[in-house]
Amino acid sequence: MSIRKDFMQYPIFSSVVNSINNSLTKRGISTRKFKTWEDNRINASGLEIAINLSKSSEFIETLAINLDWDKFKEARLAKQLVGMENHPVLKELTDEEFKVPPIIDAEVSWLFDVNKCQPVLPGVRGNYRIENASQWMESISREMNTLLSDENIITRWHVEVDGDEKGRYLSAINLISYFQYNMKGLSDLNEIKHFLNAQINTLLRKANKVIFECDHIITEVIAA
Repeated sequence: MSIRKDFMQYPIFSSVVNSINNSLTKRGISTRKFKTWEDNRINASGLEIAINLSKSSEFIETLAINLDWDKFKEARLAKQLVGMENHPVLKELTDEEFKVPPIIDAEVSWLFDVNKCQPVLPGVRGNYRIENASQWMESISREMNTLLSDENIITRWHVEVDGDEKGRYLSAINLISYFQYNMKGLSDLNEIKHFLNAQINTLLRKANKVIFECDHIITEVIAA
């Protein structure tokens, strides 16, 4: 785990980050990356989590979770929470800037193994790898509408195309979903940590369902 030493201008988010790390550790989830970042030029910060799936998925290498934060959300929560009256950012913002809703944004990405997802067929040329990939990607998109039907989220594919002597193929395949968690009405830091840990746990359960369905769908398409 890597948490920046100068991260303490965001003590609320820093406390949330530590709570999430402890929760993942208790659940026995080993992370390839657990790193905070901060960019003072845009008053933003965040947390990057990467979980290795090589032992739990045939076709997906990594599950990545990125949480975005900023000074305005920190201030909005500081004004909302009991005991945070002396938070330093409260003195820096105008009344208008305090109107930012206390929402934390989470980007979840499933990073696919492009070689296993697009096996090379001996003696075959052309763009069959992309054509096959488009089949299972379309099926996964339909399945996502069912798996995440209770979420008001955006899900999209990010792909990159390359080519070799055997034809064109996808050199990067990432499935990305965007979640939002509203902390309006929470008045205690422990409430916030409990709320976000519960959301992360739910998110991980749904992510596992996505992984299972992706493996099943890709296996069927490749075997056809």
